[in-house]
Amino acid sequence: MEPYNLTVTLEFIFLGLSEDPELQPILFALFLLIYLLTVLGNMLIVLAISSDSKLHSPMYFFLFNLSLSDMGFSSTTIPKMLINLQTSNKSITYAACLTQVFFFILFGCMDSLLLTVMAYDRWVAICRPLHYQVILNPRMCRCLVTVSFCISLIDSQIHFLMVSQLKFCTNMEIPHFFCDVPELVKLACSDISINNLFRFLLSIIFAFLPVSGIFYSYYKIISSIVRVSSLLGKYKAFSTCGSHLSVVCLFYGTGLGAYLSSSITSSTRKSMLASVMYTMIVPMMNPFIYSLRNREIKKSLQKFIS
Repeated sequence: MEPYNLTVTLEFIFLGLSEDPELQPILFALFLLIYLLTVLGNMLIVLAISSDSKLHSPMYFFLFNLSLSDMGFSSTTIPKMLINLQTSNKSITYAACLTQVFFFILFGCMDSLLLTVMAYDRWVAICRPLHYQVILNPRMCRCLVTVSFCISLIDSQIHFLMVSQLKFCTNMEIPHFFCDVPELVKLACSDISINNLFRFLLSIIFAFLPVSGIFYSYYKIISSIVRVSSLLGKYKAFSTCGSHLSVVCLFYGTGLGAYLSSSITSSTRKSMLASVMYTMIVPMMNPFIYSLRNREIKKSLQKFIS
């Protein structure tokens, strides 16, 4: 079968989570609720931080950008899936599919790097408290966020170019609810060995290095907390990291589960369920985790709402 480029062929077809027509309205209502909670929760965090001068500190500046990134991450996949659930047309154009790949990688990588920056922020706050304001001054904070965005942009652009070079045959059915790079690579008829090599290298650079940075930061944090003699002091020091550590475990745990399931198991249903956790549940849970475990955020939200 002769492969050809999809600039001639117009559309992919999503198989989605279920083809049962009776289940479609239930899934639509569920995912619409998840999306609304995600946008509302993250928007409240953004508005609370921007409106309260007490929250104009490095930690909340990074949380502000994480909330914006989470809204972008969810908006890349969920609205299109809701349209597909509501209508009988489950297709997506080639251009829209590439655009979805670009922004999915952009915001996913941005989340990962911001979590790494926030781990660095907690390390400086606990291990270098006297130099915290000097090290993480406003200019340094803006620089860290800008560098994170530029690295994410490079990562998404490389994936975009790799996917755009793939050749496809007549099978345009994607057993997923969004244009995920591994699923598109599986559909390709052309040689994907170079593509797989680049994906492996990119996963080391853009996934392993941030995780290593987070592990190193928490190794230093734990080492510092252990040396504190007071039990109350240990609790206070570790409580400042509780929300961030919860989000890190949720983000990387579900992300690792999603991509391991897609590469190991042959069950597309299990792979999609893992992706639902990674792409929908995590961005929805982040604002709840930070607001429930943080008194300053709670007070600011109450003040803003009232």
